[in-house]
Amino acid sequence: MLQLLVHPVFGRLFAAQVVALVGTGLLTVALGLLAYDLAGSAASRVLGTAYAIKMVAYVGLAPIAGALVAKMPRKRVLIGADIVRALVALTLPFINEIWQIYLAIFLLQTASATFTPTFQATIPDILKDDDDYAKGLSLSRLAYDLENLVSPALAGLLLLIITYHWLFGGTVIGFALSALLIVGTRLPQRTDDKDRPFRDRLTRGLRIYLATPRLRGLLALTLTAAAASAFVIVNTVVLVRDTLGGTDGDVAIALAAFGAGSMAAALTLPRLLKKRGDRPVMIGGAVLLCVIMAVQSVIYPGWIAFLLLWGATGIGYATTLTPQGRLLRRSAHNEDRPAVFTAQFALSHACWLFLYPLAGGLMTTYGAHVTLGVFGVIGAVGVALALRLWPSGDPEVILHSHPDLPPDHPHVQAHGRSHAHALIIDDEHHVWPTQG
Repeated sequence: MLQLLVHPVFGRLFAAQVVALVGTGLLTVALGLLAYDLAGSAASRVLGTAYAIKMVAYVGLAPIAGALVAKMPRKRVLIGADIVRALVALTLPFINEIWQIYLAIFLLQTASATFTPTFQATIPDILKDDDDYAKGLSLSRLAYDLENLVSPALAGLLLLIITYHWLFGGTVIGFALSALLIVGTRLPQRTDDKDRPFRDRLTRGLRIYLATPRLRGLLALTLTAAAASAFVIVNTVVLVRDTLGGTDGDVAIALAAFGAGSMAAALTLPRLLKKRGDRPVMIGGAVLLCVIMAVQSVIYPGWIAFLLLWGATGIGYATTLTPQGRLLRRSAHNEDRPAVFTAQFALSHACWLFLYPLAGGLMTTYGAHVTLGVFGVIGAVGVALALRLWPSGDPEVILHSHPDLPPDHPHVQAHGRSHAHALIIDDEHHVWPTQG
């Protein structure tokens, strides 16, 4: 896996991802402290609103941003998004009103909603071998997990010698370094030479996504993963401090256990995916999440058992979601991949937009056991939908016909009226498995 780091293009993009994630991690810590300075005991409400704005930007603006930059060179898009994020981060130390936090978060996440899907759609054009791409996805997952572990620790060390306002400087440096790394990288060019209307560019990724069975199954599994992770992210602090009587340091240890489980899964996934395939592995991870939530809804784990359950949740989470890039790559032509990655980005964050407040509301009103029971049911619904929407076998080559294409259509002339090939939703194949 680590040999990919010497790849002349992927290595630089991975480094860009890492430094940007470190900057984002420092931002998370500093933003919480800024909110406390401005709002005091109401800081949780401020941060809750800020992260809701983040999800709204991801869900609502990602498709629009993707459509607007669809014809632009990827390199310019990635560098431009990093520059916008760095410029917004420069203003953060000067914020003195709560509404300014909300505006800054909106601008930052709008840029991220442009950067992330474009970045994700570029990787499969660089790592064309399936095994290399699986390893690349695992490295990307590791980067996210390491950010969750390293950035808070780095922030804690820096706060011993500087005020939190200077942490925003680290965020600026992270985004600036990311842009510089991309400047010196030769990225593959977009291959779509069709001048599509804006409305088509806006909806194309969503149409391809929802018309493809394996991607509908992916969305269902994302619901399961989002249910488990939303409970962990929102309620770990309450469970550790109030239920288990732990300290702030114990909260960090619990979240580290979740991250460590995710990292362990990411390290083993390339070999497991090669041996078992995407569908069994991803559904297995989702089933594990459902079992864990069901178990926790009826038992009262001690500290060690709690850490083991959190680690197992990290394993199930990474196992369920890390292979998603492989499905997206299989399900779209090169020119449509950015739109399909954008659709996954928006739809997946819609799950968290719904589940984050539900996790907090149920926990506050009814407690952990009821919340875990409800979320376990939501997770089970996701698994059941995935089993139904994503048929087993999931063949690449499918027999189909084109009754409505004219006889002189190039696709009909090349393959015949009825034929079999690797089916992807596109201009000639509007529905699955035949064109409507």
